[in-house]
Amino acid sequence: QNMLEELLIHKPDDPIQYMIDHLKQNNDDAPRICVLGPPASGKTTVAMWLCKHLDAIRISQETLLLQERLVLTKEAKAYKERKEKIPNALWANLIQERLSNVDCIKQGWILEGFPENQEQAWMLQSSGIIPRHVVVLYAPDTVLIERNSGKRLDPLTEEVYHTTFDWPSDPLVQQRLVKPEDLSEQEMSRKLLEYHRNFPGIFQLYQKVLKSINADQPSMDVLSQVLTYVQTQHRSAAPFTPRILFCGPPGSGKSLQAALIAQKYGVVNICCGQLLKEAVADKTKLGELVKPYIDNGYPVPDNLVMKILAKRLNALDCVTNGWVLYGFPRDIEQGEQLQKSHIIPNSNRDIVYIKNQFMESYRSLWTLCR
Repeated sequence: QNMLEELLIHKPDDPIQYMIDHLKQNNDDAPRICVLGPPASGKTTVAMWLCKHLDAIRISQETLLLQERLVLTKEAKAYKERKEKIPNALWANLIQERLSNVDCIKQGWILEGFPENQEQAWMLQSSGIIPRHVVVLYAPDTVLIERNSGKRLDPLTEEVYHTTFDWPSDPLVQQRLVKPEDLSEQEMSRKLLEYHRNFPGIFQLYQKVLKSINADQPSMDVLSQVLTYVQTQHRSAAPFTPRILFCGPPGSGKSLQAALIAQKYGVVNICCGQLLKEAVADKTKLGELVKPYIDNGYPVPDNLVMKILAKRLNALDCVTNGWVLYGFPRDIEQGEQLQKSHIIPNSNRDIVYIKNQFMESYRSLWTLCR
């Protein structure tokens, strides 16, 4: 899907070679995130934290003006020195030039505070720069004005602190903190008014990939919500056959959840234990082999279970409608056999929240299935 999007945007003269080059980059999972919001909403803090957590490259207006190797940086700096507004087209071209570098292509990028208006967003989109996730921070204007008055900047690391909410514990950091420019309440009010005027146009363009997060709460709560969102995958419009695996200790609710999923989405509900009993009752060849083990209360060998399970999951109703499976695998060896048989779920749920003592025994299996 990502490759198709790139083909439609760039329309290369040699589409085959373009697709080969795209696959060689192996960066479809690299983050492409925009962090937006009004002044003092915490964009810089969120963007820097995401970069550390996702190993992505942070791109902001400040970092772009520090990139001396970029061709357009000098032109942008000239506007800045003349205290003139840098044109939207120049910002868009500067961002496009920066994102075309190898580090951004491989590691992904976090675009902080940009686009600021719909025109900039259209320019980015026309250049093929389309974020997968757009995070918009919001808070009451009174809260933002109060935050802005206590904001402090570390010129060495560019990290943002606050005299009330986020004061550093290191005395050396405290000594080098400085007040950012444009801290007056009148300037802050002007910027907020401009933001509220421009935001509806941005929302209209990015609404399918946009999530608003309340910034007026503890910073760790904000960061947790942001991280949860940017790690989600948006639903594709392509045809999708669900293959769902439930794992968990006895009594955790696997059978109930599987039944509810099967009923709601019309997928085939498969219990491994019930499947073995049905094979015995139907007196199939595999059922005859399984019967002695069940009658004597012995575990059925994994190879027999896999043969019965593979036959059922490859049946027409499972292939057409999808399936939800529970009761197998029960350990990492069975999970490996499931993968070797090319039975790979596209969704897994680990229901281990009821009894903590089962957590460790299921963690390796959950990691494998994931």
